[in-house]
Amino acid sequence: MRIGIIGTGNIGGTLARKLVAAGHDVRVANTRGVNGARELANAAKATAASVQDVVRDVEVVILAIPLPAMRALPAGLFDTVAPTVAVIDTSNYYPGMRDESIAEIDEGTAESIWVVRQIARPVVKSFNNILAYSLAELGRPAGATDRLAIAVAGDGEQAKQTTMTLVDDIGFDAVDAGSLEESWRQQPSTPAYCCDDNADIMRAALAAAVKGEAAAKRDRLPALFAELGPAPTHADIVAMNRRVNRQVGGS
Repeated sequence: MRIGIIGTGNIGGTLARKLVAAGHDVRVANTRGVNGARELANAAKATAASVQDVVRDVEVVILAIPLPAMRALPAGLFDTVAPTVAVIDTSNYYPGMRDESIAEIDEGTAESIWVVRQIARPVVKSFNNILAYSLAELGRPAGATDRLAIAVAGDGEQAKQTTMTLVDDIGFDAVDAGSLEESWRQQPSTPAYCCDDNADIMRAALAAAVKGEAAAKRDRLPALFAELGPAPTHADIVAMNRRVNRQVGGS
């Protein structure tokens, strides 16, 4: 597939590398222009592009930027992008730690519903409930007993299926997480968030989520990370997520 990725951080960069390795034609862009994306493009064997050019004549657009940055995307960016193009939102909301507060989300709007309102374009929510290390290092062939899963939520069946194909291509089982309204079930500090689960466990974790419980757990993360010390391992972080995200009643 022809894929445009906006964002060259941990998730965008990892997806660029893995999608190129899976045989896809990938362009990458960031807010620093073509030259700003060139280092990652060269390392990933992708093509550097401007934000405006990265969405032209592609089959998939991946938004791998911080959630508040959706408001800073160029006006009309998707005006000439065909309706058949899947737009994937990988972002997460961390108010008070990294992101400015967004009233609509604080009041209960699902993160990706808010994104839709900013870019005036339907999106699929995916690649957000897996740690960057897991995404980079823990992909496995289809059928492997230790294959991890990634949730995929969205309303357009074609876009959702395209996203699920990409998840499989880079070494993970895609779990259908329902509609975009239900994508809150894979947001930060829910039971399915960044716990390195297989598909069966992730389905159960998505179903176990209780609306409104995650924010209090998410807001404890700075203190919880401080308890892990200055150099927590990947295993330390996964164990913390499993312990905290799956506490009943936020206790």
